[in-house]
Amino acid sequence: MSRRCELTAKGPQVGHKVSHSNIKTKRRFLPNLANVTFISDALGRNVRLRVSTNALKSVDHNGGLDAYLLKAKADVLSPRALELKRAIEKKVGKPAFVKKAS
Repeated sequence: MSRRCELTAKGPQVGHKVSHSNIKTKRRFLPNLANVTFISDALGRNVRLRVSTNALKSVDHNGGLDAYLLKAKADVLSPRALELKRAIEKKVGKPAFVKKAS
């Protein structure tokens, strides 16, 4: 199982561990991932995803999993999350983007 968020594609980063004597050795900064069960109102079921805590806050801020997935770009999502996004779009209907008059 990869250490990558299924919603934001946040993954490990590489950097240096710097000692007191300023010796630099390679290390990895891993994302803070959690197994979370989301409730999808559109699909009427629970969905388990492995997401970062940052993505968890973003989902909450956007008003739930359905709203977050409808807003999210397809190239960032994991294959499983993309499948969920398509199922939600099919159930709800594609979001209509309204052009603002200037």
